[in-house]
Amino acid sequence: MNLYLGVDLGTSSMKMLLLNSKGEVIKKEQEYYSVHNFNVIFNEQNPNDWLNAFIKGFKKITLDINKEEIKGISFSGQMHGLVILDENDEVIRPCILWNDGRTEEETKYLNNEIGEEFLMDEVGNICFNGFTLPKILWLKKHEPESFNKIRKIMLPKDYLVYRLTSNFVTDYSDASGTLLLDVKNKKWSKKMTEIAGINDTMLPKLHESYDVVGETNQTFNEILGIKKPIKIVMGGGDNAISAIGTNTINVGYATISLGTSGTIFVASNNFINDKSRTIHSFAHANGKYHLLSCILSAASARSWFLEKILNTKDYLNNEKDMKDNIVNNVLYLPYLNGERCPYNNANLASGFFNLRSSTNRGEMSIAVLEGVTFALKDCFNRILEDGIEIKHLSLTGGGSKSNLWCQMIADIFEKDIYKQEFEEGPAFGAAILAMVALNEYESCDEFFKKNKIAEKVYKPNESLKKYYENKYKKYTKLYKVALEIIGINNEI
Repeated sequence: MNLYLGVDLGTSSMKMLLLNSKGEVIKKEQEYYSVHNFNVIFNEQNPNDWLNAFIKGFKKITLDINKEEIKGISFSGQMHGLVILDENDEVIRPCILWNDGRTEEETKYLNNEIGEEFLMDEVGNICFNGFTLPKILWLKKHEPESFNKIRKIMLPKDYLVYRLTSNFVTDYSDASGTLLLDVKNKKWSKKMTEIAGINDTMLPKLHESYDVVGETNQTFNEILGIKKPIKIVMGGGDNAISAIGTNTINVGYATISLGTSGTIFVASNNFINDKSRTIHSFAHANGKYHLLSCILSAASARSWFLEKILNTKDYLNNEKDMKDNIVNNVLYLPYLNGERCPYNNANLASGFFNLRSSTNRGEMSIAVLEGVTFALKDCFNRILEDGIEIKHLSLTGGGSKSNLWCQMIADIFEKDIYKQEFEEGPAFGAAILAMVALNEYESCDEFFKKNKIAEKVYKPNESLKKYYENKYKKYTKLYKVALEIIGINNEI
């Protein structure tokens, strides 16, 4: 039976799933690497760490596997990261990541001086701190020597594809988050490249996510121990590829992802201009479009509280603590790295509210999960204002391992929540795309029609409806408090 490898290039690790043509998981692998935090808001990674993780992971996952049965590899990648290469194809500097907050000044320049109206007309989105274009402008101002060396600009997963195939390519879903792509018309914007001070030759060739863009080159055939080259399928941004994995393909379907960041992804047949300008309008990996809302701290907020504040990695006992404290008065704002949607404010910071001398770690732990979920509901409500009707809501990401959190989301959103038996949605989606690209299936729809993927359903608890309604109302009032007290330039 043919095998397909899905690779998810995440922020803290690379996850791999090896699937057979029925969508059954044959093997899993995960390789970790570091984020370099130079101060409160600077977050960078060495692109070669991703390449080394891929090589190590590939060798482990193919141990005792006939590599010639692997027909295709595709990718899901963390979005917005700025990877730059010089004339010798060497990495010039570490990648500036999606959650890096250094570009506040450039973001304001683009939104206020270039103008939101212009940006909406030209590329379909306003600028959010973390997008790729403001990073390029920051580099031009603060590191002109690096900027002047640029010959190629790419996104994280594109770097892997480039090294594996020697082809300089990207896809529409990932390129949507650069602010350089005219998303509606699926082409690079000449006006935006002029604003960036770059030229078209520095940008990769655009593809759909399901396009075959090459095959493993001789160098990597030798490194990976491959006798016959493997086809490489483009793949896309992590949320779009995760949506493929969770069958969020058709109108009315949406996915919540609880990864390092938290997102809400809504499938659409057509390009939609968000009226509130707080939601991203991007291309989908299926060739159509989607709306995306992103908060910067989701599962990372929980790991921060457990590991840095409670000094433990015992998630199981923490879950027990929380079960005994579901109903409490503690509130939490999850702005550990500022916030993207819907506030677009890099200066916001986190905070607990309503603490008492009787407050315990279980109450604070549950408040962290509530705060993240309330922030996601904030985004969800903005999406509904665009006239979108959601009839099927899925859940994916590492945070979905927690049954307690899954149930909380069902309670707070007041909707049935569907979750697959595994949380590696992006890697799963990448493998499905490889199957479609190599004619194992005609479409992603056909894959899900022919292969029943087990799902668990979480139904809202009616007894907690009033409790969460009241607590959410209180939460929505806290943003102004955060802005006035802990969010003004983050200064004391």
